[in-house]
Formats: sequence, C-alpha cells, structure tokens
Amino acid sequence: MLLHLSDLHFGTQRQECLDAIQRFCLEHEPEVIVVSGDLTQRARYHEFYQCKQFLQQLNLPYFVVPGNHDIPLYHLVNRIFRPFHYYQLFFGDLEPILETQNYYLIGLNTVRPYYHTKAVISNKQIMQVQQQIQQAPVNKLCTLVSHQPFYTAQHDHHHRSDCPAQAESALRQWGGHGLNVLLHGHFHLSAVYDLNQHFQLGLQHGVYEVHAGTSCSNRLYKKLTNSFNVIYPNGEVQHYDFSDKQQAFILRC
Repeated sequence: MLLHLSDLHFGTQRQECLDAIQRFCLEHEPEVIVVSGDLTQRARYHEFYQCKQFLQQLNLPYFVVPGNHDIPLYHLVNRIFRPFHYYQLFFGDLEPILETQNYYLIGLNTVRPYYHTKAVISNKQIMQVQQQIQQAPVNKLCTLVSHQPFYTAQHDHHHRSDCPAQAESALRQWGGHGLNVLLHGHFHLSAVYDLNQHFQLGLQHGVYEVHAGTSCSNRLYKKLTNSFNVIYPNGEVQHYDFSDKQQAFILRC
C-alpha cells in the first residue's frame, strides 16, 4: 500500500495525529509514504526540521513535493530570490522520481513565488512529465504527485481557481501515455474524481484524481477531521479519518 499524507503544516501540528500516523505505519508497513505538499506552515527552518525528523523516524521510504506554504510568505526577498532554499536544504529535489515495487512516482512542482495559492505548470513541465510517464514500467501504478489539484467539483468555484490553467491539455497528454493516478492536497478535503468522465478523455484505462485532507494540522476545513488516504497497487483508494475518541485513524465507511 501507499500512504498518502498531505498538508502536514508543521508549526500547527497535532501531536496526537503524528503519534497515530506512526502507529499506523508500524502496524501496516506501507510500501511508501507520499506527502503532497505543505510540509510546513510558514516555511521556517525549525518547521522543516521537525517535518524531516518525523518522516525519518517512520523508517519507511518517503516521497515529498513542495506546497505553497513551503516558500516564505512575509520575507519577500527570500520569496523572490530563493523561495525553496529551506525546502531543498532538507528534502532536495523539487520534482523527484521514485520507483518502488508497485508504484512509479513522478513529482511535479506547481508552486510559483508570484502566486499565493494558484498552481502553475509550464509547457516544459508537461513535456518532461510525459517523457517520465513513457518510462514507467507497465506493471506499476503510474502516479503523479503535486500539491494543487488539477480538478475539483464544478460547483466549487472558490477552489477551482487554484487549479492550473493548462490542467486539461496536460491530462490529455499524460493520460494518453499511461498515467493512472494523481495525488494532491491543498484544499484540506479528501475526494476522488474520475478524470476520464469529467474531462471526457476517451481512454481505455482509468485516470483518477485523489485529494487528501490535512493529516495532522489543526487548520481543518469546515471543522472536518484530520485524514489521510491509502492507495493500493490496483488503484483502490481508502480514506482514513482521525478519531479523537480512539486517538487513531479509522477507515471511513
């Protein structure tokens, strides 16, 4: 299984959620942990340090991409001239690639210093991802990870403005070359969308957009609980919600 965390927002973390994630990992031993951005609340050194320590102590392979909270907000000089300095100091590549036994993971950086929340992808990134998808083994779940989603519900006008302008054209290219799943965060709201249906891609295989809630932050959307996703090699997605009563993440019915 793949454990999909997102929007950890270290600096606003709930220790009880961190402890529960650690217990879940000890019990289930995920093949890989994916964090789809917003590792920190304000991109401060100590927040990245705490996040790095937490992920390392899980003793499992992990894969991260930056979110819009992982670049400075108030320090404008750093935001413009070295926005990813601390992120790269602790986590390195902004667009990593990782192949595990059952998953082929492609990282995509959708964050730009001149936007606060909106995602941006370039033509160069679209072509680069296409080439990476073409290199993916056919027997592994080809998975793209970025912070901001590429699709959200049509009635959700507030969130839809944060999706990249080139999302549909990129998905047509990537889906046609074998992309299976996209993992995102940003909205602090878990959801799964069939992109074949919503964009009428006309593909013979499924392409699914998976959104994760915030796994451990107290910054909860509309007072929803903390949550994470589990993705199996066959593409099945399960949502887990944090129970304050049981102090654990429980499979959503």
